[in-house]
Amino acid sequence: MNETRVSRRTALIGGGVTATLFAVAFGLTLPRLFGRRYAPTPYDDLLAHLVDRDRAARVGAEIRLAEPKFDGKAAARELRQRFEQRDIAEVCDADVREGRLAEVGGWVLPESLAELCALAAE
Repeated sequence: MNETRVSRRTALIGGGVTATLFAVAFGLTLPRLFGRRYAPTPYDDLLAHLVDRDRAARVGAEIRLAEPKFDGKAAARELRQRFEQRDIAEVCDADVREGRLAEVGGWVLPESLAELCALAAE
């Protein structure tokens, strides 16, 4: 009978890799399982770009007060075009470069971020 032996080093490395993969998978899944849940909206694909949707909604409430005629559907349509193949940092950088800024409660924000916040408040 021909036995294959596994060295201690190989076993330790294999066990370490397995443990690391498990920890990463658990770390990525846990926040999704126990994180904050929100009621579904037609803008969830856009709101997923926000790190803290609750705080964004607070800023958005200020925007909605200052701009009562805000059209969420039109803003979402435009934002989806801006976010095509780009992340929030790239979109906000482009807003700043192109001078698309909004003033909210004494803060100056990139227009796309302000619109995302307004959608979060909807």
